[in-house]
Amino acid sequence: MTTSITTHDMQSLIMSAFEFRHATKVFDESKRIPETQFETILETARLSPSSFGMEPWKLLVVQSPQKRELLREFSWGANGAFNGSKGQLGTASHFVIFLAATDVLMRHHSDHLQNHMKEVKQFPKDVIEFMNHAYQKFQEHDFGIEGRRQMTDWSAKQAYIALGNMMTSAALLGIDSCPIEGFELRKATDVLSSAFGINTEQYVPCVMAAFGYRLDTPKFDKTRRTLTQTVSWF
Repeated sequence: MTTSITTHDMQSLIMSAFEFRHATKVFDESKRIPETQFETILETARLSPSSFGMEPWKLLVVQSPQKRELLREFSWGANGAFNGSKGQLGTASHFVIFLAATDVLMRHHSDHLQNHMKEVKQFPKDVIEFMNHAYQKFQEHDFGIEGRRQMTDWSAKQAYIALGNMMTSAALLGIDSCPIEGFELRKATDVLSSAFGINTEQYVPCVMAAFGYRLDTPKFDKTRRTLTQTVSWF
């Protein structure tokens, strides 16, 4: 006997997940996310959309306590300094750093993009040629993306789509999460280069995220602007 899920049930499930999700500051250290479930969360990042399908991000899953400690001093949003705890760095089941690709990789006609379109997208030569011209026009004319900082910021926008999908899929699985921008970018970049072996000419950190199970219930109800305040119809 199969059980069908009605549209109403699905809508209720999705809304419950969004009500459930909150920025978890301290996780229950005794609980670990099953690997199959975290692989599902990672898959939602991998399958996320990106502008032109260029996938300008990488994910680092930092499970080593020693490696996490290397991030503590400059990651004020994750080190528990504001609540007197070990923070997300010390309590999360899984801790992820999102890397955004720089202009070295993402500038139009780069070797990286040619390989991506050929090997990953499996485009034929004529489509690659068309995409090169379209992508160049997008960068230089449509959006005016120039230089390392603007290119990296554009890549980070794409990474945030993957981050959002990961947090949503986690909530649907009953798993807590917290996005983290509270860190010093230069110091984080230096540590990733020296201790993690990341080529920071090609990739730099743009956001972090912690996943696990909440230690306590949220102290405050979720507050947001109303739909009328948020959305305009024309």
